[in-house]
Amino acid sequence: MVDKEKITLARKQFQDCSEIFVALGDITRQKICLDLAESADEGINVAQLTGKSLLSRPAISHHLKVLKNCGLVEPIKKGTQIFYRIRLRDNFAVVRQLIQTLDEIFAEENA
Repeated sequence: MVDKEKITLARKQFQDCSEIFVALGDITRQKICLDLAESADEGINVAQLTGKSLLSRPAISHHLKVLKNCGLVEPIKKGTQIFYRIRLRDNFAVVRQLIQTLDEIFAEENA
């Protein structure tokens, strides 16, 4: 029998991860994340990201806002420009915890 406390914990963890899952569920935002990862700690600005895609600057800005709001992207002001860098590792702790809880639930279910 599956531990009810682990199910309750998994529900909370799914809720904690939902913004990240929604943000990363979009193929454009996935590409932006990879472009940001490629730029490393230096970051990349909206104009540079726009040059790497077929989207307009406002569209790129919208996607960056979604990624920023869930903590996956960090803006850095350099002079008059804003550069963005990825912060996936910092935010994946909650996803790793969810995976661990699910792994434990499924291990109990199959035991």
